[in-house]
Amino acid sequence: MSGLLTTESVMMCPHGGAVTAISSNSRVTAGGAPVLRSTDTFVIAGCPFVLGTVPSPCVTVQWLTQDLRSQVLRDSTLSESSMGLCLAADQAPQGTVLVMSTQELVSGQ
Repeated sequence: MSGLLTTESVMMCPHGGAVTAISSNSRVTAGGAPVLRSTDTFVIAGCPFVLGTVPSPCVTVQWLTQDLRSQVLRDSTLSESSMGLCLAADQAPQGTVLVMSTQELVSGQ
């Protein structure tokens, strides 16, 4: 089992951009912060990635795997074992999300 992701979790793109989660979940919290779901919005700021001379920063996250047995408001939760793919504005995959910290008191599967 892995620590659940909440709005307080620290995540980055593979190039060092900061991932910010915007959750519509205001009912279920862990450690005082809303638990994140695969349907929430994830934006990335500060990604310095460049292809040749053309900036191609990561701007959003698409979750490929989520918790199979843990749900909040009928949507699957996310944990540090979930896999998220960072995408550029043109939807080009840029690499996987790096989860730096989670809420460890409650876990999801």
